[in-house]
Amino acid sequence: MAEHLGHLTTALADRYRLEREVGQGGMATVYLAHDLRHDRRVALKVLRPELSAILGAQRFLAEIKTTANLQHPHILGLFDSGEADGLVFYVMPFVEGESLRARLQREKQLPVDEAVRIAREVADALDYAHRHGVIHRDIKPENILLHDGRALVADFGIALAAARSEGGSRMTETGMSLGTPHYMSPEQAMGEREITARSDVYALGCVLYEMLTGEPPFTGPTAQAIIARVMTEEPRSLTLQRKTVPPHVDAAVSTALSKLPADRFATAAQFAEALARPGAATVVLPGRRTGAGAVRRSTLRSRVLTVVPWALGLLAVAGAAWAWREQASRGETTWRYIAFGPELSVATNRLPLALSPDASALAIVENAPNGRIWLKRRGTLRPTPIPGTENGTFPVFSPDGQWLAFLDGPRLKKVRLTEGGPVTLVDSVDQVQGGVAWLDDNTLIYPGPGLQGKALLRISAEGGASTLVLDDKSLAGLGTGFPYGLPGARGVLFTVCNSGCVSMALHVLDLRTGDHRVLLRDAAGGILLPGNLLLYVRRDGTGLVAPFDLDKLAVTASGVPVLEGVPVTNGAARLTVSRAGALVYEQGASPNEIQPVRVTREGAASPIDTAWHGQFNSFAVSPDGRRVAVGVGLDVGKLDIWIKQLDRGTFTRLTFGGVNRRPAWSPDGRTVAFIHDTGGTSVVYERAVDGSTPQRLLATLDRQIQEVTWSPDGRWLVLRTDNGAAGAGDIVGVRTSGDTTPVPLVADQFTELHPTVSPDGHWIAYTSDESGTQEVYVRAFPGTTTGRWQVSNGGGVQPRWSPDGRELYFGSGDRLLAAEIRTTNGFEATAVKSVLNPAGFPSDRFHQTYDVLPGGGLLFPRPWQTGSAAAAQTVVEVENWFADVRARTRR
Repeated sequence: MAEHLGHLTTALADRYRLEREVGQGGMATVYLAHDLRHDRRVALKVLRPELSAILGAQRFLAEIKTTANLQHPHILGLFDSGEADGLVFYVMPFVEGESLRARLQREKQLPVDEAVRIAREVADALDYAHRHGVIHRDIKPENILLHDGRALVADFGIALAAARSEGGSRMTETGMSLGTPHYMSPEQAMGEREITARSDVYALGCVLYEMLTGEPPFTGPTAQAIIARVMTEEPRSLTLQRKTVPPHVDAAVSTALSKLPADRFATAAQFAEALARPGAATVVLPGRRTGAGAVRRSTLRSRVLTVVPWALGLLAVAGAAWAWREQASRGETTWRYIAFGPELSVATNRLPLALSPDASALAIVENAPNGRIWLKRRGTLRPTPIPGTENGTFPVFSPDGQWLAFLDGPRLKKVRLTEGGPVTLVDSVDQVQGGVAWLDDNTLIYPGPGLQGKALLRISAEGGASTLVLDDKSLAGLGTGFPYGLPGARGVLFTVCNSGCVSMALHVLDLRTGDHRVLLRDAAGGILLPGNLLLYVRRDGTGLVAPFDLDKLAVTASGVPVLEGVPVTNGAARLTVSRAGALVYEQGASPNEIQPVRVTREGAASPIDTAWHGQFNSFAVSPDGRRVAVGVGLDVGKLDIWIKQLDRGTFTRLTFGGVNRRPAWSPDGRTVAFIHDTGGTSVVYERAVDGSTPQRLLATLDRQIQEVTWSPDGRWLVLRTDNGAAGAGDIVGVRTSGDTTPVPLVADQFTELHPTVSPDGHWIAYTSDESGTQEVYVRAFPGTTTGRWQVSNGGGVQPRWSPDGRELYFGSGDRLLAAEIRTTNGFEATAVKSVLNPAGFPSDRFHQTYDVLPGGGLLFPRPWQTGSAAAAQTVVEVENWFADVRARTRR
């Protein structure tokens, strides 16, 4: 270059006076010069002569003019360009200050706040340029100047001009690059001609990574080695290297560094927003991305012709690295059953399970009174209990896998897996469906008592006040739960069921707008897999994946089956997926349709009508034992009451429209009372069984009603309520004639359930958690303040009187018990006998799920299946499951 300097100085003497060389780069030499026409100092850059010869001077200069119109506070503008004595030059403002490279060489790492500010300023400049059709292509610390604390991006469009000029594809011969290997996106490294704004986002992510850690995400002794790492490895987590980096910054950088452009931020503005606002980034945990995030192999052959211009051996290195990734992605999917050992009893109604993000640990809920959550780590034979997780359900791992959140009754807790006891975050979680989502911005979503309808709330994992993200009165009377957080805290998937989850739908909540809508009907268990594939499970147990638009929060095509035999219970699909590509699910029959069966005290079960089964949610046997009233789900948000003659006969619809549920026969058997939800509250109607008269209003409360029963003389309706945000339920009496003002029967701070009046009308049995555990109690009726007797000991739910009133049935643990009752001198429960083991019959913790037949025996719901009874349900572990999904979706 020195031999040309004299000619250049002479050629530009009337316009610029070159004072000294200030630096050299891969494409140009930089001089400090004086602009004679405007009396100012400028930076004059001269392309290397061999590069000018290959690119074509005139084409290069024509392309670079497009950057002259970029006017932005954080963009270093272009003053001039031209050719002098065969040398191509361009002129930019001279900045008093230093480059980001110089500062990093001096300080190694920058303060977190300052690094984020610089990155956001650069992102602002990039977003402006991108909107004007200019991609930088060479973002690196050398091209970011610091002037009075502000970031200025230099050389906008220079790499683009070189790429578009006539010799751009021949730059391999020069040993120079359009980009710098430490900061090049995978698609740029592989020679893609069409580079988008997402490539600049990747480069800026690398620069911010270096500002925070002291080095770029990938380093190596040669360009080939660096590119090989770019293509095959994942960067280490920022927070693991520097604990002061906020989780949302780590998440934003991780998203920006995604291998696949589609997985990055679509714009630099989104990147800037994610750096400023927790919850805006899609977390892709470092070291845990799947092969789907790699560069697509379908364009590998075309990339050979435009391979990046380092030594030609680089293609072999990158090609070998890509082949290695392809081989790994085609790795065999392995399926095996899991045995938990004799220490741990796992029952189907205690699932779902939970996998840690890296699939190294599996959380299992113990099926036992006061059962704990156990942890089975990879490589260990037996699980171990997690201290402090007694009564724990619905476990979910934190994004970093270090914590476990779970429900303990109405409380939301978390526990560190390595040490310490549980910490209570929330005291009032809705238990109707349950479930917790731990979002990647370190907040938790949980179902809570609605103010008017059904609610989802959000709380920081560090604690504090909860905020309402969903409160929709149109969901009143429905179950809302099992939330799943979408990447970047973009939204939440959750399941909505009618009573008993006879019908269900998968909803999506937009956390930006607060809007929610039905995403898929007859679906549950939504999980977003890599490549934006939505996994969901139909009621029949079929698991499917469908393309999902994360920006629009919409399914864009029909689902493809990938699993079968996954049970769905009360809106929860019994499976868990890790970001590392592992799947654990229960395999067995879904209790999707119910067949009512008559069960003897010895446990023998026989169908009421062998041809009768359906999606039923509740049963009530008529006083004469000849008919049964059934709640039937037609669609989510709709339930109606039907009447069926036992053993044979027609199945007749009694109600039409809305949510009509929980039937109760009048003592004379002529009418059926039922709950009708009105959105936030409920009313009780009755209608003649023969349909001869319109329905008649019996009771109205200012709260939601969940259960209804009659007194034997027909003078009282006994109602069990939900108390909204208070979380407890009360038992209320309403006279059917005269003064119909509601009368509190059992109303306190505890939760009362399952009221039932004795056949002689003198006693009311119910369930209460006043002792800390649900137990069965009896009081006098209707004067309930004269005494109270505890019947169960060690747990009791769902009391039912025998037809003669001499026994009181109730569930306790895995048994149905019967207490002998004496009322000669007050109330007395004597011997308690075991009746049967109700295993295999679905149970609802919050409603009565069986009835007593007047002629003897019990009526239970049983999952209906074609063919023989279901085989015992088992737990299956699948390694490298994403490869199997990819294979199925390509068919």
